[in-house]
Amino acid sequence: MNTNQQTVLDFLAAIKSRDMERIMGFFSWDPVFHNIPWEPLAGFEVVRDFLQTMVDSSTELDWQVHNIAETDAGAVLTERTDRFRFGDKPIEVPVMGIFELQNGKITAWRDYFDTKQVSEQLPRNSYD
Repeated sequence: MNTNQQTVLDFLAAIKSRDMERIMGFFSWDPVFHNIPWEPLAGFEVVRDFLQTMVDSSTELDWQVHNIAETDAGAVLTERTDRFRFGDKPIEVPVMGIFELQNGKITAWRDYFDTKQVSEQLPRNSYD
């Protein structure tokens, strides 16, 4: 049986694969994904659509975990650097993420990062 930490590490490896079926296999049927401070995304298809856009608009995804911990309640905290490539444009974003899981599936995912740092690095029209 996988620990919640291992499940999250496997999920982050799936992000690098860009395989949407594999990526979405880690989610419950009704997840909530919240990039703080933007509005949360709720529901399997809504989360899938956002992640599909991220995969389609980028040419590379590589999210490196620096530290990982699990709370007594089973939430997994990750300190990461999320690396993206949009064409020839690399982007690096320091991120603090929290994953809540039930029965081995991600039910809630919150990422905290500096939105100004992201917007300054994004190429025009990547998420317009």
